Amino acid sequence: MDFIAIGDTTVDEFIKLEEAEIHCDVNNEACTISMKWGDKIPYEYSELVPGVGNAANAAVAAARLGLSAGFVSNVGHDRYGEEILAMFTKEGVATRYIAVNDGLPTNHHYVLMYNAERTILIKHQAYPYFIPEGFTPPKWIYLSSTGENAEAFHDDLVVWLAAHPETKLAFQPGTFQMSMGKERLAKLYAATEFFACNKEEAERILELGETDVKTLLAKMHELGPKTVLITDGPNGAYASDGTDLLTVPMYPDVKPPIDRTGAGDAMTSTVVIALALGKPLAEALAWGPVNSMSVVQEVGAQKGLLSREKLEAYIAAAPAGYTVTPF
Repeated sequence: MDFIAIGDTTVDEFIKLEEAEIHCDVNNEACTISMKWGDKIPYEYSELVPGVGNAANAAVAAARLGLSAGFVSNVGHDRYGEEILAMFTKEGVATRYIAVNDGLPTNHHYVLMYNAERTILIKHQAYPYFIPEGFTPPKWIYLSSTGENAEAFHDDLVVWLAAHPETKLAFQPGTFQMSMGKERLAKLYAATEFFACNKEEAERILELGETDVKTLLAKMHELGPKTVLITDGPNGAYASDGTDLLTVPMYPDVKPPIDRTGAGDAMTSTVVIALALGKPLAEALAWGPVNSMSVVQEVGAQKGLLSREKLEAYIAAAPAGYTVTPF
């Protein structure tokens, strides 16, 4: 298999709010959303989206772009778990490594949407994490967000990777993995082929304040990853393979965004998928923002994920300013 994602999956329930207030600081950052307490808050609609999450989104992106893809995860023995398995099967993602757990419900998150932004209410069930029996080494493993009781699993994965050097690891850490600290995950970082996060997350992982991107890339390399990708919102994305430093702008929105959920996952996973397809880093970096742009045109993290044919059509039609350049 070309690509196996590892991480939690969930059912996202999107709730589009009609009334709310957004308050930001003078830099239009550190924003909060407020609603009347103890009141009845109207909403436009709700929509249930099964089988999402950082790693789940990556698996679907890989399948749509032409890789043979699978997923290592957990669901509950319930209706939502059945819907998730059916969704992955429909997308062509192998489900044989997804464990169905009796006595534990499927993860269920709530996404409060207002304008094009969202706040997510999350809860990770305490699933057991282990490398599945008979796990066949893929070309790439894509590791992302897991629950808090998955700490020992990361140690097991390091041992497994050492025994299977034919498999490359891409690591897009989730909240819990970042909170574990770079020292606790030192061996995992050292075993990582491709690492990705956004600028604020890089500063958190490296325990730094406001830091320029070039420094962040260099310091992330020092932890061990061979290639590092750092995204910086409207400023675009930056990548380094230890030799070349590259940057790419955002791909222009074809129409105003509807929902930014999954935009970062689409960016990161698409770059890894392009590398798995044999593309050089510069070309892979150009692919990422295209899928990210498409995802924000739909509700949820997967509906807008592109086929390879459609992604390449966007690349062919890209405006003159959309280029990967050294920095």
